[in-house]
Amino acid sequence: MTTVTDLDESRLSEECEALEAVSAALVGSEPVVQRLERALQLLADRVQVVRRRLAGMGPEGEASRHRSVAGRNPGLQASLVGQSEAMRDVYEAIRRVSGSQATVLLRGESGTGKELVAKAIHVQGTRARGPFIRLHCAAMTESLLESELFGHERGSFTGAVEQRKGRFELADGGSLFLDEVGDIPPSVQVKLLRVLQDKCFERVGGSRLLSVDVRLISATHRDLEAMVRAGTFREDLYYRLNVVPVTLPPLRERTGDIPLLIDHFLDRFNRENSRHVRLGRDLMALMTQYEWPGNVRELQNCVERLVVMTEPRAEIVTLDSVPSSLRGYFADMERVTRLGAGGDELRQTVRQGLDESVEQLERRRLHDALERTGWVQARAARVLGITPRQVAYKMKKYGISEAVGKHG
Repeated sequence: MTTVTDLDESRLSEECEALEAVSAALVGSEPVVQRLERALQLLADRVQVVRRRLAGMGPEGEASRHRSVAGRNPGLQASLVGQSEAMRDVYEAIRRVSGSQATVLLRGESGTGKELVAKAIHVQGTRARGPFIRLHCAAMTESLLESELFGHERGSFTGAVEQRKGRFELADGGSLFLDEVGDIPPSVQVKLLRVLQDKCFERVGGSRLLSVDVRLISATHRDLEAMVRAGTFREDLYYRLNVVPVTLPPLRERTGDIPLLIDHFLDRFNRENSRHVRLGRDLMALMTQYEWPGNVRELQNCVERLVVMTEPRAEIVTLDSVPSSLRGYFADMERVTRLGAGGDELRQTVRQGLDESVEQLERRRLHDALERTGWVQARAARVLGITPRQVAYKMKKYGISEAVGKHG
């Protein structure tokens, strides 16, 4: 029998771990704006959990379906949402692996939430007070990737004007998350294997051996086994990474979680945009039946588009009142849902349509931020919560420049 004291101790423990997660977010190595944004998000999610408890929402209440896993599994990231059997298996895997120091390989399609699970493993484990460092391996050239992983010495290559620590050094005492590890080129695979074996490495252009204490969590959507057979991924590295595999289910295998995710994202984006948008039954039914080839990431983007693009005075969005910029996307979604298994080609068209919508919004937000800050990229980066390097990259990607902005 559970006593009041047991519940009080359990909730105190839960609050302590939630605060530790905020503390870990604040002391990370990311830019200050990103750290503050992440900490505020954790606090906001925690406040929601506490408010629901104060409102007397028990486990059988209607509002309990909005709860994220953080309310039921202390220490896990509040952004992990779902009550399906497939997600309960993931939560159990997180609980078991977080208590160890084992290397973890997260498997699953793009958009299934592998980074969120990696963060949950870190926050739940003994390294929660240490840094959580992330690196997307597919987004970099071979030479840049090596420098990002291991750092470089001053003068080691053109542009290396000062010594720089790599992600392994920055993650010392904490966790390093390598996203899309299957995209690492063979030459860097060899050096990564050495770090995993010997726990030491040299910076690019250096000769001094550096030792680090890092827990490695990697992720990929690729078939590493097939890559090993094809000779494009080292077999010895594969076994070093695949100590504890955790597979994340695609959204089509956990359709019961879709309404929970929609509610979660609506709460988040309504709060961020000072809106009160809700979905009509017809639109909710369609979105629940759709298979979401881009998984949770696509669903999240779709909900954000609805919140941002819906008319300011409208609060309930139905199929008839979907914003004009998204009508084609939802019309295709209806057709795909009716076609069932035969709609693969049309699903790709729908995904491309959403990607275009996302890019249009991202371009507009970037342009507005630059205009507001007098086209100073560093200031625009602070407004957007990203790095100046990311601002420069996106300006190049979308063809945005001060001259075009003033005359276009």
